[in-house]
Formats: sequence, structure tokens, C-alpha cells
Amino acid sequence: MSRFFSEKFSSLVPYTPGEQPKDMQYVKLNTNESPFPPSPGVKAAVEEQCGKLQLYSDPECTQLREKLAQVYGVSPNQVVVTNGSDEVLNFAFMAFADEQRPLAFADITYGFYPVFAEINRIPYEVIPLKEDFTMNPADYIGINKTIVIANPNAPTGLAMSLSDIERIVQSNPDNVVIVDEAYVDFGGESAVTLVDKYDNLLVTQTFSKSRSMAGARLGFGIGNEKLIADLNTIRYSTNPYNVNRMTEAAGVAALEENGYYMANCRTIMENRAWTIRELEKRGFSVLPSLTNFVFAKSNAIGGGRLYQELKKRGILVRHFGKERIKEYNRITIGTLEQMGALMAAIDRILEEGNL
Repeated sequence: MSRFFSEKFSSLVPYTPGEQPKDMQYVKLNTNESPFPPSPGVKAAVEEQCGKLQLYSDPECTQLREKLAQVYGVSPNQVVVTNGSDEVLNFAFMAFADEQRPLAFADITYGFYPVFAEINRIPYEVIPLKEDFTMNPADYIGINKTIVIANPNAPTGLAMSLSDIERIVQSNPDNVVIVDEAYVDFGGESAVTLVDKYDNLLVTQTFSKSRSMAGARLGFGIGNEKLIADLNTIRYSTNPYNVNRMTEAAGVAALEENGYYMANCRTIMENRAWTIRELEKRGFSVLPSLTNFVFAKSNAIGGGRLYQELKKRGILVRHFGKERIKEYNRITIGTLEQMGALMAAIDRILEEGNL
């Protein structure tokens, strides 16, 4: 770091995004992107906005909020739109957590949570998952902290029931509970149905996974109108034009063609079931997943070694070095052709022996 870097950030460990190597053509199963392109209407909507880039985007994202409200059965005033769901999470940490209301989240979960906490100077408690990587709802009941739950969780793929989420929200009435639903469209149960019942619940989602728009950077939050007003105070104090014209138009078009994306989600769920069966045939232990990825370990080769051997063969998966999960790899579910290529590579690696 330079001699000018602020001392307050000297110990900050940044989030590490999934690698995007350019040295060869890879089968990319490491960043949970959709294998399917955006729907035709999205491309047309983006092209239509290209001739208007001299104009600022709508800071209120009016059309998109109205469309999201229609799809999710809420009021537009209950929706905030952001540059990816990472931004709404950061806004929520800034708005609803501080010295008096510290954060709490799991030890094995989305790696951005501790980074957002550190950069915003918010104290936090890390709550270990159970031995089987499930969350124990009792660990969060009445703890009087700002709680963040990825549901389904990443990188495990496991989900908590909606009834358990409700128990946690209900038992912490003076703190906001943030439910990060980046992967909910792959078989999970959304807590959006609870936002009118609890004024301390914020649900975040993204267009990156189920709606094939990881490169567009579009996310949103749904909650009580007053919570959303708080988030907009932060948004207007940092970047009121946080969603560009093309991305907003793409989001509206995607929601208008939502059937296309939900059909793709069903295909991914079918491919996920096939992948789990094939991995288990090869001696892998695979956690039950409600996401567009699986979390798996082999009884024949270590997690780090398998990641490296797959990469040599042009297959990228995600490996994490944290002690509890270092024998696992997170594998994005792609097309059946991509998953077949993964299995063929695994077969070659296992046949070579000397592991």
C-alpha cells in the first residue's frame, strides 16, 4: 500500500471475487453465472438506450421499481434498486448497524459480509454453522443484533425454512434482519411474503444469477417503506444515479419476460440433480443444494488439488481455503454439456491415481 493509504483501512482484507482468467478458454463453473443468455427483449431494450447515454438515468428507477413491485406483490415504495445486490447490502449495513447495533452472521457464508462490516467500522459476531453446515435458528433468536442471513446460503447451498426465518425476525423486533436471497429462484422459499408483517425485515435479491445479468450489475431490496426510505437516504448521499439507463431498461425487459428466466431456473435445477447423482457415483459427498451450484468433496482427492487439476484441464470451479471447507469445491451448475465436460475431467483425474 502507499504511504497515503488511510490508517483506518490498513488492516482491511478485501473481498476476493471469483477468478476470471484470460489465458485460455475455460468451462467456467466458478462464479455462479447463468449458462443462458439474456432474453431477446433485454438485448433490444439495451440497444434502444444506447442512443440516450448523454442523459442521466432516472435516479428513482421508477419503471423498474413499479415492475418489481408488480412481480413481487408489494408497493413501489417498498423497493430500492441498486448496482448489484452487493450495493443494497452495503447500504443496509451502513443504515442499520453500528456500535449499539452490531452485526451477526455465519462463519461460512458470503465473504462480503465481514468486508462490509470492516470498511464501515461496524463490530460483528461470527456465529459458527453446525457440524453439518446448517444454521441453527436458536443461535439467532433474540440476540438483539443486526442479523444477516444468506438464504439459501453460499457457498454451502443449504437453506433455512421460512418458518425459522420468521422466528428470527419476530424475536429481534428492535433490529433489522437482512435476508440475502441471491439464489432463492433455484428452489428456495422467499421471505418477501413476510415484509408486510414485520417492519424489521429487509429482503435482498439480484438479477445476476436467475436472470442472466451478472454483467449488468442489478440488485434490489424489498421491505417496509420506512426501511426503504432509510436506504434511499444512504443512496442519495453516495450515488443517486447508481443504476445506469441500459441496466434499468434491461431489468424491466427481463421482468416482462420472466417466464423465460424461470424456465431456465427449472432447467438448472434438473441439471443440478443430474450433477449430484453423477458426483455421488464417483464417491463425492454433496450437500443438498437449493442454489445454482453444489458444494462437494471427494473421498479420493483433496479439494485444493482437485481444483488445480480441473483448472489444468480447462474447468474452473471455486475453492476456498478456510479450514472448515478446504476439502470442498463450489461447482456452478451450467448446461448438461458443461457438466458432462466436468465429469469427464474428473474421471481422467481419478484414473491417473497418485492423488
